[in-house]
This record gives sequence, structure tokens and C-alpha cells, in this order.
Amino acid sequence: MRLRYRTVWISDVHLGTRGCRDEYLLDFLRHVDCEQLYLVGDIIDLWKLKGGFYWPGLHNEILRHIFAMAKNGTRVQYIPGNHDELLRGHIGTVFNGVEIVERAVHRTADGRRFLVLHGDEFDGVVCSSRWLAMLGSEAYDLLIELNRWFNHARRILGFPYWSMSAYIKHKVKNAVNFIFSFEEALLHAAREEQLDGVICGHIHHAALRQTAGGIEYANCGDWVESCTALAESPTGELSVIRWVEESIQRLEESTLENCPDHGRLAPTS
Repeated sequence: MRLRYRTVWISDVHLGTRGCRDEYLLDFLRHVDCEQLYLVGDIIDLWKLKGGFYWPGLHNEILRHIFAMAKNGTRVQYIPGNHDELLRGHIGTVFNGVEIVERAVHRTADGRRFLVLHGDEFDGVVCSSRWLAMLGSEAYDLLIELNRWFNHARRILGFPYWSMSAYIKHKVKNAVNFIFSFEEALLHAAREEQLDGVICGHIHHAALRQTAGGIEYANCGDWVESCTALAESPTGELSVIRWVEESIQRLEESTLENCPDHGRLAPTS
């Protein structure tokens, strides 16, 4: 069951960490055909790799698949974030068909123009205090590890996945205020450049909304907790893909369609 889009955006994959939900991302990429693919930062977690090397085979498979997409005609643009900021020293280069760019302006099929960037440059903590940002990243990694074991127990008991960190972010007032301020700063940047919207990552919170000022805000989310991406249809419509839920639904639909008894009338007595 191929998914055909004009454009796909993914961010915050964090390859090189145990929290990366690599099996879901590889499954998603294997189901997708698109003309353009934007890698919107923090694809490879170079911060984490400095502290200890972790690189399972699935992470190689993901990179190989992305390179294959570029080779087969998909335009792939990589916009580095703060966790892979070392790649900002290679802006303007092309590696295995993947273009490394600082930011981009994407024009949708219906003519709208979107600023595409990771977004860490609008995060006051990242910009003003690198050590505090790295400390926060370590605390987040610990929370993800606890969440992994917590959900393992939930799965054994028959309960669905539940994100502890997402719950905390929505409950803690300061976190909610940070997300709001982050979104407003990005919307202001798009407005200043007379664009129709902004597409970003960084805060691991997928979103797609039209603001009162007419500027559209879109966030790719992440592949650590939510397993989300943004996609553009052939006609220019944007949508959030939540792959955990959608892959389960598609598997169920495929199983039903391939069932030998599908479509047959039940026997009458």
C-alpha cells in the first residue's frame, strides 16, 4: 500500500540514540513515494554520539533508504538542527544526492510559500546557554528511557502506547508557555518575510494550524515519541501523519481486504 505525496517533512529522528523509534521510521519511508523530502534537523544526534557510540543496523538502513530515494528522483534537502549542527559547516554541499541547506522556502502545489527551518535559532535556551540545553537534552533522554520501560509494561498488560513526556509538557505551565512563545517567534519570522506559513521541528510537538493573522504554523513532530511527519498532497493540502496509529489502521484494512471471506455474504439458515 504505497502512500504518494508531493512533499514529506520529517524532523527530530535522533539517529544514534536508543530513543529513536527506528523501526517505525523505516516502515514509513518504505511506504512513501514523494517528489521532495525535507529532513528538518536533528536527524543524526551528534551530541549523543560524542558521549558514547550507539548505531544499530536499522539506523544504517534508514540512511541507505534516504540515499536511494535521492538517487531515484526524490529531491532530498537536509536542514541541520542543533543536535546535528556540525553539518552547518557543510551548507551548500551535496552528499549522496542529499542537499545540505541552511533553510528553504517551499512553494506548495496551490502556490503558498512556507519558510522551512529546524527552529532552534528561535529557542532562547539553545541560543544563550548551550550547557543548559545539553543538560535538558540529557534529562529528556532519561525521561524517554523511563517511558520506554513504562510502555513495555503497558504493552504486556494490553494497553496502548502513552507518552509520559508529552503529558508533562502539556501539564507544566512553563512548557506550555515555551511552546507558545516558540510558535509566535516563528510566525513572526514568516510574516516578516511575507510568506504564507512556517514549517519547523525542534520541540517534538506535531502541529498544523491556521493563525488569526492568516499565517499557517506547521511542526513535523518527532520520531522519538510521536512518530509523526508532515505531508503535502498533489493539490497542495498539508496534513500531519501519525504513523503509529495510521500503520496499525492500514495493516488492519489490508488484512481485511486479503481475507478469503471478505465481501462474501454470511450463509443463511
